[in-house]
Amino acid sequence: MGYKVFIDGAFGTVGLQIYDRLHSRRDIELLTIEEEKKFDENERKVMINSADIVFLCLPDDVARRAVQLIGNENTRVIDASTAHRTAWTYGFPELSSQMREEIVSSKRVANPGCHASGAISIIYPLRSFGLIDASAALSCFSITGYSGGGINMIEQYEDEVRSKLLSSPRLYSLGQNHKHIPEIMKLCRLEKQPVFCPIVSDYYCGMATTVTLHASELRGKPNIMQLREMFSEYYSGSRFISVSSETHDPLAANALCGTNNMVICINGSDECITFTSVFDNLGKGASGAAVQNMNLMLSLPEEAGLE
Repeated sequence: MGYKVFIDGAFGTVGLQIYDRLHSRRDIELLTIEEEKKFDENERKVMINSADIVFLCLPDDVARRAVQLIGNENTRVIDASTAHRTAWTYGFPELSSQMREEIVSSKRVANPGCHASGAISIIYPLRSFGLIDASAALSCFSITGYSGGGINMIEQYEDEVRSKLLSSPRLYSLGQNHKHIPEIMKLCRLEKQPVFCPIVSDYYCGMATTVTLHASELRGKPNIMQLREMFSEYYSGSRFISVSSETHDPLAANALCGTNNMVICINGSDECITFTSVFDNLGKGASGAAVQNMNLMLSLPEEAGLE
């Protein structure tokens, strides 16, 4: 058999998606716990310390506790929760060659948040190009399918008897306290918190994260064609991220469901520009990114299980 992998929290949305991507692979041996023992800490501890890679698909506090159960110095961890995103190696290999190398060699990798993945895929290059400063006043909105809310929200939306309010897009975290903001600020080296508006809507999966800017806010005032060329060059070596050379109007948030792909679309006018990252919140925004990071950490083909 291949590398031993344990999914701690395999009964949740992300854990189930990771399992689906791995269970038929011959280079992976999945360690599993019987249903009635899935909350047994001693049983989980045995599995965690028997694995080469552990996925933590758990609430933040439970994920922190799971890390404390590790006694095997060779056990490596990919945490899909928010618990370690500003402390561990950040699992977004396309951002830089240095970040990719850190993921390959790290024992502790934090999987990016879904909304954060979209925002960072745009803001990080803008900062790297020197087009915006750390003090830039950024505004971002991000729409997601209801699967991003986990099993409880999925059941809520798919209930035959449900509130009519679920049939329209719903804005949330309006207090500007969304849990993905800290990782966006740290990774993009921002001094000023972006105004961030997440939206959940009545479709299963898919995400479109948009950063809006006036052209006058970009140093050198590049036009849309120049920005597309800059972003295309930035992500030219990426297996999963591409930049569209076309204008998209309308732009569907669920266009890449079922894939680990991400497409960045740059639209607008000479004065106002929208940068939109389109991807699957369960793919590149969660389980797909986690499997991609695992492949890198185990020196396996990056696209294995993600075709």
